[in-house]
Amino acid sequence: MPGYETKQESIAVAGVDNLHIRSLLDRQQFADPLGLAERLGISSATWPLFGLLWPSGGQLATRLALRAVRLGERVLEMGCGLALPSLVAHRLGMDITASDSHPLTARFLRNNLRLNGLAPMKYRHGAWDAAESSAGFGAHSTTLRGRYDLLVGSDLLYDRDASMALAGFIGRHAQADAEVWIVDPDRGNRSAFSRQMLAMGFGLTELRLDTAATAHRPLYKGRLLVYRRTA
Repeated sequence: MPGYETKQESIAVAGVDNLHIRSLLDRQQFADPLGLAERLGISSATWPLFGLLWPSGGQLATRLALRAVRLGERVLEMGCGLALPSLVAHRLGMDITASDSHPLTARFLRNNLRLNGLAPMKYRHGAWDAAESSAGFGAHSTTLRGRYDLLVGSDLLYDRDASMALAGFIGRHAQADAEVWIVDPDRGNRSAFSRQMLAMGFGLTELRLDTAATAHRPLYKGRLLVYRRTA
């Protein structure tokens, strides 16, 4: 992968074998020689964020590892980045599709699947504010279509515009009977997003995920937002 440096880590998630994850070395990495990210409106400052492991993603992976595989259930990870939760779900046998808008996400996902000896999994280009006809990038990155039973994501409510676009995206891709999990590190846009979800018929249950620091993991403060809707 020319133009930036990477590192490889072994990530422990209770309930599954450790996952080997290749990520960007740090937040200073940037390479967009073909201008793909620029055309998508991804700045040089935000470009590296997809390629880093984030604490909320680890929390979501842990919660998915506790969920029983349900026959016929279609699961979607939104804004997946390095897709640690999707890799956990895939290893457990869930019908999982990872989605993101970054043009390099699919490449990192394919590499991490190979690192872990996992079969190919579904990936779709999923820009929250894009029309259904918008183009994806790469052979394994077609535009997201269809509806899902469980939609999950971590640290997605980083600004008000993002929360509004995300709610619209969920409205387009959630089944009439659906569940949505958002792991949120106590950001300030939670209430606005919940109102948008309520307008679409989703009730909310919150679960605190606060965990103390250990030798291997920093302090985490946040919550799991579970939205449910029935037809």
